[in-house]
Amino acid sequence: MTTRYRKHEAKDYARERLRGVWAATLTPFTPGLAVDEAAWLRNLRHWYRDLGIRGLFVNGKQGEFASMTVAERKRTVELAVEAAGNDRGVMVSCSDQSLDTVIELARHAQDVGAEYIVVHTPLLYFGAHSDDTLYEYYRHIAEQVEIGVTLWNQPPDCGYTLEPETCMRLAEIPNVVAIKYSVPRATYARLSRMAQGKLIVSTSNEEEWLDNIVELGWQVYLCSTPPYLMQTAVDRRMHEYTELAFQGRVEEARRLRDSLDPVRRALKGSRPHGKAAAHQKFWQELLGQAGGPVRRPLLGLTDAEKDATRSAFAASGLRLA
Repeated sequence: MTTRYRKHEAKDYARERLRGVWAATLTPFTPGLAVDEAAWLRNLRHWYRDLGIRGLFVNGKQGEFASMTVAERKRTVELAVEAAGNDRGVMVSCSDQSLDTVIELARHAQDVGAEYIVVHTPLLYFGAHSDDTLYEYYRHIAEQVEIGVTLWNQPPDCGYTLEPETCMRLAEIPNVVAIKYSVPRATYARLSRMAQGKLIVSTSNEEEWLDNIVELGWQVYLCSTPPYLMQTAVDRRMHEYTELAFQGRVEEARRLRDSLDPVRRALKGSRPHGKAAAHQKFWQELLGQAGGPVRRPLLGLTDAEKDATRSAFAASGLRLA
């Protein structure tokens, strides 16, 4: 077992280290739909080193974990931890409908040196998502590992909201350290006020990130794809406005944040309905990163959709060199 801290140290460790910009990864596949390990390593090096991303959220929903085998999920984690070295972080999504699989992946993440795990609220049936059920679910998972556990709730995907009061009950578990909370701002702001150092709160909406630093005292962006879709090695405006905000230079940060509006419009405006993963992978390719195809049941882009994305990309204003 390789751990940087013990269970009773998890909250303090996360308050100190779970900071800055963390990105949710897309998984590159070969034309034959195998995991493209060489491409994955190139992307990892680019994200960590060229873009300066503090940490990666590996094998999440955007990473197509549901179409990957357990062995593939373990291998991508091993490579991500290797690429991270001692100065970057890895948070491993162990989400799965099988609790045995969640625990197997959680123990593996800990054993290979990941800093944290993250587990999505489970899909439950016939109203079974009671506070007691959810508490016991996370308590049992957290009991299996020493490292920090991040909660993850995206109500459209599981069918219910992990209410702030339930989050605070879960925050009493020694190694529950954070939540990726994909809910309306009023809800996550309420939890942020309740948490008071007991739980690190974040969401994936990049457009709200700066205001959340300033108004809610947030310390981490956790997590989605903008950190590497909206930045290049020579155009790191998200990183820069984040650092300005942390330094208290808010007006400068806002001007830089707002300068990314053409990129945001290009990304959103060219994304076909139901094809987020394929669209983002194609955008990666336009940036010079490895993208590749998506696995079934997801659909790839048509030629017309690729043409529209190319045009939007060219008009985005992102600097490539």
